[in-house]
Amino acid sequence: MARSRRASRLSASRSDTSASTSPERGLDDDNDSLMLQANDSLSSLAPSVSLEYDEEAMRREIEERCRRSPISRLPAELMISIFSKLSSSGDLKNCMLVSKEWARNSVGLLWHRPQTNKWGGLKNVISTVRKVDGFFDYATLVKRLNLSALGNEVSDGTLQPLSLCKRVERLTLTGCTKLSDLSLTAMLKDNHSLLALDITGLESVTDKTMQILAENCVRLQGLNITNCKKITDESLEVVAQRCRHVKRLKFNGCSQLTDKSILAFAMNCRYLLEIDLHDCKLLEDESITTLIAEGPHLRELRLAHCHRLTDNAFIRLPNTTYDSLRILDLTDCIELQDWGIQKAVHAAPRLRNLVLAKCRNLTDRAVLAITHLGKNLHYIHLGHCSRITDAGVLALVKACNRIRYIDLACCSNLTDNSVKELAMLPKLKRIGLVKCGNITDRSILALAKPKMIPGHTVAVIPSALERVHLSYCTNLTLSGIHALLNNCPRLTHLSLTGVQAFLREDLVMFCREAPLEFNDHQRDVFCVFSGLGVTRLREHLNRSSRRMPSVDGETMYDETEEPEMNDVTHQANGMSMEEGEEFGEASEMMVEDEHQNF
Repeated sequence: MARSRRASRLSASRSDTSASTSPERGLDDDNDSLMLQANDSLSSLAPSVSLEYDEEAMRREIEERCRRSPISRLPAELMISIFSKLSSSGDLKNCMLVSKEWARNSVGLLWHRPQTNKWGGLKNVISTVRKVDGFFDYATLVKRLNLSALGNEVSDGTLQPLSLCKRVERLTLTGCTKLSDLSLTAMLKDNHSLLALDITGLESVTDKTMQILAENCVRLQGLNITNCKKITDESLEVVAQRCRHVKRLKFNGCSQLTDKSILAFAMNCRYLLEIDLHDCKLLEDESITTLIAEGPHLRELRLAHCHRLTDNAFIRLPNTTYDSLRILDLTDCIELQDWGIQKAVHAAPRLRNLVLAKCRNLTDRAVLAITHLGKNLHYIHLGHCSRITDAGVLALVKACNRIRYIDLACCSNLTDNSVKELAMLPKLKRIGLVKCGNITDRSILALAKPKMIPGHTVAVIPSALERVHLSYCTNLTLSGIHALLNNCPRLTHLSLTGVQAFLREDLVMFCREAPLEFNDHQRDVFCVFSGLGVTRLREHLNRSSRRMPSVDGETMYDETEEPEMNDVTHQANGMSMEEGEEFGEASEMMVEDEHQNF
């Protein structure tokens, strides 16, 4: 009886529609952020078998093997789970050679995400899926397909043979600029399993592909059509109506989109979590208001360079709160004023990241509204908001003491008083003060000063700063930066472009190369230290200071400050670093471009 029940269970597990869940093999190597998210519907893996395989012969074979080998008595799901722990494709290939049963239970893992990052691997995949006499139906085993590593070398002729793979769940074609509707429509037709599609930068793709997507891929959860400029509202409305399980959308640079398509997604896709609309310059207030009001689960909303957006987008929101919204990017929404920000903060009181760079109409009144976010606020970007003063920054620090990242580039009204308060933030990791021309070494010494442990009188916690952007802060001197280097053991990035004190041959030898697109003037003043360059700069300055004779009675610290600014680098050994977001580069690059006009 035990053997017959075993045979019955194995027979049931052979079905291609088995509900057994495919375990992941390490981190996903797909490039797009859509692919980095947790898979909301993991691929189903089941033992694979040829349709012509004799059922009775297989039953007898399994019974005989179970009699001889205890390991053969393991359920198929358990064997798949064990094989999934193997990270090497070579090991999985060896498993396939052990026996037919092992082959059936390991082939799905091997072909779940075939290696297509090199031409040789891609050719092998294409030739194998084309075989009509293979023991397995390999085309149906492919669940993830990523050709982005080959980029513009991929053509329609390359992709079309892969259209046999009708169970692909994640298709990544980022940068494959030679692809057109011809191969994409063939790839999407009759594929009812697709969960995520990334065709970033495929400017030849038109509404035709989106129509086929809507007709076939109703399970779609993620769509990235960044810079697909030929796609219009007409096809995306159909996608919104048919693909109602969509959670993540990236429409950056789709310049023909208007409120019409965005309203369709807002009204039909109630599970929407993230939407990126950078450079969709035709969008107006109505679509944004509706996205927020009709999206109870919306977590991330990015609207950079949507120039038609005004305060009304937030003022017209219903009088309720949207606690799910965590990230709001309003970069260069030039019509926004203080009142709109006040309403936005009131509507989304749990915002964690708020980006208001280049919203030049904002004043301290907007900053005071932001203080209501309190401990929820971790990331704030106010670069180029030049009307902000010390009063706003002081209020922000007092209310939001968990800020980790802050950018105040080109806020020319700020003085040392602001930076001294910012230096008190216990979790501050990255700060951008590019072209804040009023700050002096007093600010730098405040940033370098170790933090006090509550209830103790001795400063023993070193600064947590990792990245500091000080380009074009022309009042800074060598002594202040030297103190910063010695008292910020986690520092990995320091930008001092345009700071005359650092444009010395013995110092610039430690900085990284200027970007190729910079002109001669920009190269002459470029001074950015990263990674090992920061360490070498610190060591060089320490060696130089030891060779210099000390002068009695002189100190680089203000006498009113506590003089206990010892080197605390050794105290940071073993400390872990949290998060790894890039920060500050955008403001610095903008200033680099502006500087050449002076």
